Amino acid sequence: MPGAYEERAMTQARKAVVLFSGGLDSTTCLAVAKSQGFLPCALSFAYGQRHSVELDAARRVAAAMEAHTHLVLPLPLGAIGGSALTADIAVPKDRDTAAMEAEIPVTYVPARNTIFLSMALGWAEVLGAQDIFIGVNALDYSGYPDCRPEFIDAFAIMANLAVKEAVEGRLRIAVHTPLLHLSKADIVRLGTSLGVDYGLTHSCYDPDADGLACGRCDSCLLRQKGFMEAGIPDPTRYTPGR
Repeated sequence: MPGAYEERAMTQARKAVVLFSGGLDSTTCLAVAKSQGFLPCALSFAYGQRHSVELDAARRVAAAMEAHTHLVLPLPLGAIGGSALTADIAVPKDRDTAAMEAEIPVTYVPARNTIFLSMALGWAEVLGAQDIFIGVNALDYSGYPDCRPEFIDAFAIMANLAVKEAVEGRLRIAVHTPLLHLSKADIVRLGTSLGVDYGLTHSCYDPDADGLACGRCDSCLLRQKGFMEAGIPDPTRYTPGR
């Protein structure tokens, strides 16, 4: 078995696909991948989201953090609809944690992480990468079913049955979820310790025309909670009065 030094050396030149929205979680996830010696290949999606300003943040953060490469793929999930993020459905506002956890919210995008991970899997195979990072979180989150450990475990099993390179034994796909069991405060502390500039990121589901965060949607409230509990100033630019 290799020791700690050998294990670090083995990962230093390895590419990893990082699902990347430009938000707090995915940015921290990219920073973790870099800290572990991976070359992060950031993958973002223009999927018809109403908060498309996040793509500007993704490009900004990927450049600032010197991602190995950054690919933005178009996906027509807006044509499917079914979510407040992709259709003309109101984004919930001013909800407490109990309300967020009571049911799967309308901001859930049908099968989004399944689709995102599948695209990441295809790109990873082309890159010769066997590592995929995703910033899902099962503690301070909005109740999405595709953020649960059971889903990630099932996808990882499927991934190794689905792609040529894995079936022929040339690589084994690993899906990394370094934030899965962290609170938002823990995530903020971790990212801060890794030098993340959260002022470059965007998390709001319903920003105004200038891209300012509403401060009232579930994502904004969880983000605010994270910074407050971490004791770190929140650099988010909110609409006036928030």
